[in-house]
Amino acid sequence: MKCIYDAPTKDAAEAALEDFANKWNSKYSYAIKSWRDNWDELTAFFEFPLEIRKIIYTTNLIENLNGKIRKYTKNKLSFPTDEAVMKSVYLAVREVTKKWTMPISNWGVILNQFLTIFEERVRLNA
Repeated sequence: MKCIYDAPTKDAAEAALEDFANKWNSKYSYAIKSWRDNWDELTAFFEFPLEIRKIIYTTNLIENLNGKIRKYTKNKLSFPTDEAVMKSVYLAVREVTKKWTMPISNWGVILNQFLTIFEERVRLNA
């Protein structure tokens, strides 16, 4: 599947999916059918430059954050107020961000691309 995500273009990704299907169709036919049925939705990220695409399909950071939030909230059956939930989530985010020491690779290039593509939506504070 990595060959699909890492493909330089949508056409190259489609060719990678065909290669994957030729090799794995007998074992993963349902997954391959699902990819083909939902191809336009699953490949929408090809509209963006490679550096932004890597951020879109890399979910480890998001999964880690969600796990920490669950850890902080799962022991409670209910919270007395919405504010109590927000405080718990805040503490989880605060804890997990202590471990975020690695900068995003090529951030300057990525930020420039965001500023170009989403000129009206991205604002930098001076």
